Amino acid sequence: MPAYAVAIVRETRFGPDVQEYLERIDDTLTPFSGRFVVHGGPYVPMEGAWAGDLIMIEFPDLDRAQAWYRSPAYQAIQPLRENNTVGDLFLVSGVPETHKATDLLG
Repeated sequence: MPAYAVAIVRETRFGPDVQEYLERIDDTLTPFSGRFVVHGGPYVPMEGAWAGDLIMIEFPDLDRAQAWYRSPAYQAIQPLRENNTVGDLFLVSGVPETHKATDLLG
């Protein structure tokens, strides 16, 4: 089952640390088969208001998503992001292709 690292970033202070983070993150994803599926906009707001950036990285499963986040390679660059952004990051499991909304009722 795929899993996702999702970041909702409300503020980014661009500078050398963020540049270094962006230059290094792809190499941290490769060993865990991670790939960006959403990385910022543009956005087309349909309901409500949106301010910030959405980032989604897909992994084959939640175990690999957790292993990526905890890996020495990612932990080495994580402060570069955390110290220069305001937002939230979480890991979440996807649903099977056969999932229907009513599956939540059963």
